[in-house]
Amino acid sequence: MIKYERFTVSNGLKVLVHQDHSTPMAVVNVLYDVGARDEEPTHTGFAHLFEHLMFGGSVNIPVYDEPLQVAGGENNAYTTNDLTNYYCQLPAENLETAFWLESDRMLSLAFSEKSLDVQRKVVSEEFKEHYINKPYGDVWKILRELAYKQHPYRWMTIGRELRHIEKAELDDVKRFFFKHYTPSNAILVVAGNVYVDQVRMLAEKWFGGIAPGLRYERNLPGEPQQVEERRMEVKAKVPLDAFYKTWHMSARMDPRYYAADLITDMLGGGGSSRLYESLVKDKKIFSNIDCYHFGSHDTGLLTIEGKLVRGVDIRTAEAAVEDVLEKMRTDLVEEKELQKVKNKTESIMAFEDMSVMSRASSLAYYELLGDADLMNTELKKYQSVTAEEILKECRQIFRPENSNTLYYLSE
Repeated sequence: MIKYERFTVSNGLKVLVHQDHSTPMAVVNVLYDVGARDEEPTHTGFAHLFEHLMFGGSVNIPVYDEPLQVAGGENNAYTTNDLTNYYCQLPAENLETAFWLESDRMLSLAFSEKSLDVQRKVVSEEFKEHYINKPYGDVWKILRELAYKQHPYRWMTIGRELRHIEKAELDDVKRFFFKHYTPSNAILVVAGNVYVDQVRMLAEKWFGGIAPGLRYERNLPGEPQQVEERRMEVKAKVPLDAFYKTWHMSARMDPRYYAADLITDMLGGGGSSRLYESLVKDKKIFSNIDCYHFGSHDTGLLTIEGKLVRGVDIRTAEAAVEDVLEKMRTDLVEEKELQKVKNKTESIMAFEDMSVMSRASSLAYYELLGDADLMNTELKKYQSVTAEEILKECRQIFRPENSNTLYYLSE
């Protein structure tokens, strides 16, 4: 049980405090309710661009990292299609330094053509290195555009096209910042060797004077139900043929999500999973194979991907995958196998919560989903999933008309 207290600053900033006096450290985590899905189709990659810009100068602080390093701290951030998360850890006696730094970049960045130009180049090089020049690097650009026709999940976090970042204008960047990076659109979690009254005082002192901003109301186009199978074949300079197949699955807060999550572990959760046992160890069709999803807040994608053993025809490989899925659609999973993946889920959740930094991040994430207490209660939802629900979900997900298949072939 992770204990925490919650309060709201005068400008609408939500604050959660998790006290753990067994550590000398403190963590300050600021989660902004903005991700790649909140971008305009002609201005993509902005949420990720801000992951870089936020570590440049802010109004009163020329370089974010320097004061934090002097205070013995470290920091990082990540962006997804659903959210942006910034976090730092430092000795608890220097906690106020983190408040000073995080509040100043929420107040306003030091926008300049120079800083934008520097980060534009950094992100552009990242785009080229990981998504253009890297083998299989464009797979998710292709798969997202194949699977999504309306919803903004149809582009990657890095952006839909390189030119969107290369041609990003300062005014567009400013508008995006003041729309999303506001107290009313953020969740602050402070954890570690801290006290609630201390955090309340620091939160009001450093964040209370920032204008709340307008609460961003998300109104995204829903993805129409897919009614026909989609397929694509690509040839590229890659070492091995690769097989990718996705199916639409339920959103993160849909009750059906928990069955789908367990299904991915049954199919692709390591060396004893069904796909690996059958198609890597036994039939030696794939050199590796996996099944996973992204936990997307809106309707997501369940994915199977694998690299083929050289010489295996990709149609043979797909048929072998389909044989495994057919068993999932027709036979009830045995209680032993179901309990095994439930136990694995419990272990992963417990391991994730071992560090104070992970606990802070999880509290912020679950609060964004609707209630931080889900962190303490969600395991029960997994434990209550039945074999009948697994079967029903497999029949719902693994339908041909719900699928998107990519043959990624070596030239």
